[in-house]
Amino acid sequence: MNAVVIAVIVMLALSLLRVHVVLSLTIGAFVGGLLAGMPLADVMADDKVVQEGIITVFQTGLSGGAKIALSYAMLGAFAMAITHSGLPQQLAGAVVRKLNRSESDAGKLKWGLLLLILAMGVMSQNVVPIHIAFIPMIIPPLLLVFNRLKVDRRLIACVITFGLVTTYMFLPYGFGAIFLNEILLGNIEKAGLNVKHINVMQAMAIPTLGMVVGLLLAFVRFRKPRVYQSREIDLADNQSAADTPAPSSYRSLVAAVAIAVCFVIQLVYKDALLLGAMVGFAVFMTLGVVKRHDANDVFGEGIKMMAMVGFIMIAAQGFAAVMQATGHIRPLVDGSMQMFGGSKGMAALAMLLVGLLVTMGIGSSFSTLPIITAIYVPLCISLGFSPLATVAIVGTAGALGDAGSPASDSTLGPTMGLNADGQHDHIRDSVIPTFIHYNIPLTIAGWIAAMVL
Repeated sequence: MNAVVIAVIVMLALSLLRVHVVLSLTIGAFVGGLLAGMPLADVMADDKVVQEGIITVFQTGLSGGAKIALSYAMLGAFAMAITHSGLPQQLAGAVVRKLNRSESDAGKLKWGLLLLILAMGVMSQNVVPIHIAFIPMIIPPLLLVFNRLKVDRRLIACVITFGLVTTYMFLPYGFGAIFLNEILLGNIEKAGLNVKHINVMQAMAIPTLGMVVGLLLAFVRFRKPRVYQSREIDLADNQSAADTPAPSSYRSLVAAVAIAVCFVIQLVYKDALLLGAMVGFAVFMTLGVVKRHDANDVFGEGIKMMAMVGFIMIAAQGFAAVMQATGHIRPLVDGSMQMFGGSKGMAALAMLLVGLLVTMGIGSSFSTLPIITAIYVPLCISLGFSPLATVAIVGTAGALGDAGSPASDSTLGPTMGLNADGQHDHIRDSVIPTFIHYNIPLTIAGWIAAMVL
């Protein structure tokens, strides 16, 4: 069998057996390289390297993920500085205090809360790039209110996941800049397709509409009241947020300035996410919100929060480098061409489903792209897909499975907040609802994009 296919199967099998993803990617890369006949170490002749070994190729490939991982780490530090400023906690407290005093119509209150959470999910990926860090601060204090309104928590999980996933796969700012510009377009260009004149938002617009359809269906399906018990921890979290002291005007102003600076730098300079996050963190330090004696701890905690994803991204780049070096991608593409009989529709569907499988196993869309791009781009070119359609196929195949994967931040985050009182099951109430409502519409929308672009 093809060494690339075996390597991917080994990596997925190990991931599903709960072997750590970084180790699974490394083992898969070495298995694929050995099956392709690559030597483990460099082959030398007359003091010259005549054939690079798997170790060298893998380590060289790792460097391709360094920039991405550093950007992620810097964003983590910036996110922790925002948290340190107290702004998210103050926002949670202000919302809870207002809701506790509110006597407004229950229906309006429910929809207002859901829209607020949706907005927070969207902004957590770009404007205030704190990723899932907002969930444990915002959601547990609101559970008491949701219990009184009898809101189905599966709907809240779908709303949060929509904000986390759809934002990065469509808007090229914050985490979206990493996913769309650095990983998606960067790896496609590395695989041999010129992406200089491609509008990535145009390519991902139809898949994004698929996510919107999934969200609307979730609103319909989970509209009926669902009863939860208001437990002691719900009352305690609500009271704790309500008792949060009034925000410091100065700290809030500094946080707003730092966030604005980070976002403006991304607008002015292309691929400047790293610079934006770094300058934003510097604003917190310069203006005294993050004290010098606290800076190391805040920075370290932020890096720790994002380190795991960064290491997975780096390992995925090493895996992709070995797959390209095997020389088995071309035979795989040719074999796929014969299997699909030149049918673009069947090929697009197969690529999307494989992307879904890979992301479900790894748990990270960001790490799926380097693995599948090396195979998909030559196949798309051979089948005659346009560059725009190729970007849509690869981007959608990468995003598929993030919603609905048990190991994904996009499902673990909502569960972390909604299960604060032990009444929200991770698999039944987060994984299955998000899988059904997003992966099915996204697969259909991605296939349509491949056919019409």
